[in-house]
Amino acid sequence: MQYEGQTRIPSGCAISGIFSRSGKKFSGDDIIRSITPMHDRSNGLGGGFAAYGIYPKQKDLYAFHVFYDSVRAKEECEHIISSCFDLDAAEKIPTHKIPEITDEPMIWRYFGFPYPEQLESTGLDEREFVSRFVMKVNREVRGAYVFSSGKNMGVFKAVGFPEDVGRYYCLDDYAGYCWTAHGRYPTNTPGWWGGAHPFALLDYSVVHNGEISSYDANRRFIEMYGYNCTLLTDTEVITYIIDFLNRKQHLSLKEVADVVAAPFWSEIDAMPEEKRKYYTYLRNVYSSLLITGPFSILVGYTGGMMALNDRCKLRSMVVGEKGDNVYVASEECAIRTVQPSLDRLWSPRGGEPVIVTLNKGVEA
Repeated sequence: MQYEGQTRIPSGCAISGIFSRSGKKFSGDDIIRSITPMHDRSNGLGGGFAAYGIYPKQKDLYAFHVFYDSVRAKEECEHIISSCFDLDAAEKIPTHKIPEITDEPMIWRYFGFPYPEQLESTGLDEREFVSRFVMKVNREVRGAYVFSSGKNMGVFKAVGFPEDVGRYYCLDDYAGYCWTAHGRYPTNTPGWWGGAHPFALLDYSVVHNGEISSYDANRRFIEMYGYNCTLLTDTEVITYIIDFLNRKQHLSLKEVADVVAAPFWSEIDAMPEEKRKYYTYLRNVYSSLLITGPFSILVGYTGGMMALNDRCKLRSMVVGEKGDNVYVASEECAIRTVQPSLDRLWSPRGGEPVIVTLNKGVEA
């Protein structure tokens, strides 16, 4: 018989992130080492990474990472992408064969920019044009999945434990100022390559530990605005909510956090008048975008990173600082593994975002 304390019962999934405020780039080795001690929080059905600043030579071009299940899917997707974008490069993403990663799809990347005449004819700005392209491919091209679509950043994910996924994608050959990582423990959704975290749209990427009980309400609302949830995992909708609120509705990331992890009405009623008006407005206008259920998330974006817990803090998350570097993880051991000596370590309160950005004057 085993007693409490003798058996490890993880609360599912592992997240980790490292951000350099100074913009100093470092290889993917650090984030791989950080996620490795949390091996038991995942079960090998999904691991992945997001990295920022990794494509400096093509920093002004959109980098599309795509999974293909068949040659037909590749041909169909490439016909669409070549008709919409002036491509600078189309190539396989380098990988290193290891026995732990199996059933690989074809994995390609493309660097390009929308044709001016395409933008003119549609009347869309470039980011909206790219967003609609991603939705079109993922909705209409069977067997093709655009899983990364930002500038000077990329997502790398697979079915496997995260440390194996990192080796598979040769992430120590890349250098970036921001890295996030995820080890997946799916409970009611399938383990497949497209369903691994991070989820990304444009330069937004999300890794998530938890389960969204409000998924259906969130999905129904967001799909009214042209988004399509096609990747069979509840976390996908968080990425689209952030894109909608931050890019389309022009809310700050602090305001985004106050929408998705809003205080309870009983707390709002007890607030001073100005704060009460602020939260009442957000909850009334964006009521369908409140995310309920346990979650801790890391949001990567160009020039910054945001960490956020659900309002009841039902999932663990700790933050550490050392000089210009900020570390976030599900467990302290993940931080101490790469930085044993910290200037500061704390656990954010539920619903309290931790937002870090590049220092003033530092280019992403």
